[in-house]
Amino acid sequence: MDLSRRIQKETLRLVKDPVQGIRVVPDESNGRYFHVVISGPEDSPFEGGRFKLELFLPVEYPMAAPKVRFITRIYHPNVDKLGRICLDILKDKWSPALQIRTVLLSIQALLSAPNPDDPLANDVAQLWKTDEPKALRTAREWTKLHAK
Repeated sequence: MDLSRRIQKETLRLVKDPVQGIRVVPDESNGRYFHVVISGPEDSPFEGGRFKLELFLPVEYPMAAPKVRFITRIYHPNVDKLGRICLDILKDKWSPALQIRTVLLSIQALLSAPNPDDPLANDVAQLWKTDEPKALRTAREWTKLHAK
């Protein structure tokens, strides 16, 4: 498979200069596919968790956004039951100037600051808005259950 120089450079940088709290392992058989583990950020209900994600670069990359989803179950208003992520830079705010690294940092930031006003999981967002302490408790329980 012929990978663009850009993908090769980004992959090399992710491996040689990793982002704190994020581990990226390129798939051995597909240079467009990455195994990602994001550590739950401190002072978030996801702290102490290790969340597995998959990241795939479509053929149109960098003109199209990477496809990213959580494999580890997570209780978060911006992540649905299938692990899809509601994040503007993965949709209409994507720009070819952005990189895989930027996407992963944005997902990490989303764990620190869930946005129930732009939900993908409406039931989770509703609880986050109406009973935040209970939502945070549930997020911590799910982290213990699924992300340890």
